[in-house]
Amino acid sequence: MRIIDALLPMALMALSFVPGIAHQGVDLAELPDDRSLDALGLTLIAAQAAPLALRRRFPVTCLVVVAAAFTAFQLLRYPTAFASLALVVALYTVGTLPPRRPAPVVVGAVAAYALVCHFLRLAGSPATVADYFAFGLVLVACCALGGWVRARALEAEERRRRVEADAAAAERARIARDLHDVVTHHVTSMVVQADTAGYLLEPSDRVGTALAGIGESGRRALDDLRHLLGVLEAREDPSGPSLGELAGLIERSRRAGQKVDLVEDGDPRPMRPQVEEALYRVVQESVTNALKHAPDRPVVVRIDHGSEAVGAQITTGGATSPTEGIGSPRARLGGGRGLSGLRERVGSVGGELHAGPSDDGGFTVHASIPRGRS
Repeated sequence: MRIIDALLPMALMALSFVPGIAHQGVDLAELPDDRSLDALGLTLIAAQAAPLALRRRFPVTCLVVVAAAFTAFQLLRYPTAFASLALVVALYTVGTLPPRRPAPVVVGAVAAYALVCHFLRLAGSPATVADYFAFGLVLVACCALGGWVRARALEAEERRRRVEADAAAAERARIARDLHDVVTHHVTSMVVQADTAGYLLEPSDRVGTALAGIGESGRRALDDLRHLLGVLEAREDPSGPSLGELAGLIERSRRAGQKVDLVEDGDPRPMRPQVEEALYRVVQESVTNALKHAPDRPVVVRIDHGSEAVGAQITTGGATSPTEGIGSPRARLGGGRGLSGLRERVGSVGGELHAGPSDDGGFTVHASIPRGRS
């Protein structure tokens, strides 16, 4: 609760007893003030002001309570109190924080106001229909003022967001240019040198095969880098990797010497491109970790095409000899910035990622992402 929300009701109630301004407020009934303040009157003053403490959390409820207390205060012929200005504040608040379904609230407010005017006429109020209509317009203006202030605040917030987005886009473009100048040059040089060395060796030479794999991996890295540069530069519809490319990723890993199997459960369904890319990156990072830290262990990649969510589970096998166990250094796979980055990526599309060692000393990575609309 904001401090002003707590102080405002106290101030309205306190000013209701200050000589000179105590009886300055809202008076709709214009009935004779022939009843002095008693316990009930003090309670109604408090009932008009106190709800303002929660006006930001429950604006409509606050207005209903304040209006009811104000009406009772008027019908019972108490002298006008400064706390009656709480009605104006409550109306302004509803304007700044409108309900999700305003139509029923508006209809209910009009009906309630007409009913109050009818009871005031029965109580002997000298106010005319024109007076009630003019007073109603004042109440509507208080609410409209709140709506106008809200609209101006939203416009200012939107301008601020656009400025921040433009600044972020400019920074992404700068980073993209730097990445292109630095990384692309070195990766291209690596690919060219690997291909050149492969031509100088016998085709059956295992070193030549490895160099060919290096060249292919380098070219794949260049493709991924171009995609990332497109994202950083905010290009239209940058095409990222999809689950349909997993077969190629698995085949490249096998040629690099890793035993990898791909299993798919269920029938593939259309999904958001961001989801496909996130799952592809999970598999890519997990298989790469296995290749670096456990090159002699089998890896199983399982894709679950569920109706509500799509999942990817990558399991790296455990110890391959009696001397290797859960606590061996080689069993501690997948740590570092890689998994942290994957968690952020999966989380950005509404999914969850869990990773950790398995009982046999291996490592399991599991990601699940809601399918969403395609």
